[in-house]
Parts: sequence; C-alpha cells; structure tokens
Amino acid sequence: MTAAQDSLARLASALADEREALICHDVGALMRSTQDKIVALRELERCPAGELAGPLAELSELNRANGALLARRRREVNWALRHLGRTESLPGYDAQGRAERDCRSRELAVA
Repeated sequence: MTAAQDSLARLASALADEREALICHDVGALMRSTQDKIVALRELERCPAGELAGPLAELSELNRANGALLARRRREVNWALRHLGRTESLPGYDAQGRAERDCRSRELAVA
C-alpha cells in the first residue's frame, strides 16, 4: 500500500468515526476523530495530486454529509439553549470594538 492509499484509508476511517460520534452524541469520540481527520489531511497534502483525485472526491462528500449533521446538532443545541433562557454567543463586536454581550435573563421558576 502506498503512502497516499494509507492516508486515504486513515481519512476514510476518521470520517466514519466522526459520523458515528455525531450520531451517538459522543463529544470525546468527535474530538478524537476530528484530530485523526486533520492528521490524515496533512499527510495527504504531501502526496502527489494525481493519486488522490477520485478517492478524495468521494471522501469530500462524506465530509460534507458530516458537516450537515454537525450543523443540525448545533441548531438543536442552540434551540435547547434558547428555551432554557440562554442564548448562543454573539459572533460580532459593537461599534466600540468590544465583544457584544447579551445581558438578558429569563426566570425558569419563581420561588
């Protein structure tokens, strides 16, 4: 097996593990599979492009599917946070260059 084939196999395994972690809501496994995916991609960067075209296109589709699943999980978490009175972090800065902060709170129960 060539180095490129070995790296492609490692990437395919990492993508399969990533999908399984997303389906099972396993954060630890998701972090490990993401790290494995990054390592495999770095190895593939050193391989000749001619060997990679076909297999990389297939793996790219798997990666897109995992990305869609990850986006769905994120929407689910944001929905749950909103209903618990929390908001997702704001992505920007205000006019003075400070990170925007949302100070609203929501009572979940009254004692």
